[in-house]
Amino acid sequence: MTSETATSDVQTGSPTPLVDVLLSSLEALMAADQAETACRLAGKACAALRGRDQAGWRRFNAFLHRTAKYVSIEDA
Repeated sequence: MTSETATSDVQTGSPTPLVDVLLSSLEALMAADQAETACRLAGKACAALRGRDQAGWRRFNAFLHRTAKYVSIEDA
């Protein structure tokens, strides 16, 4: 991927392969009963992508909201 392609991906909002890989990793953490870790990492990804990659931010934000229900207050 060239820097021109990467810039184009961010501007058009198309998901990057890295976002796909990271979301798959978070899904694997959920499957391994590591919901707290997955949610913390998704939150960090949201913070890192905010204002830089709207489509990527939306995907991590959706993951976070979908999986937060599996984290108890005692885990936090």
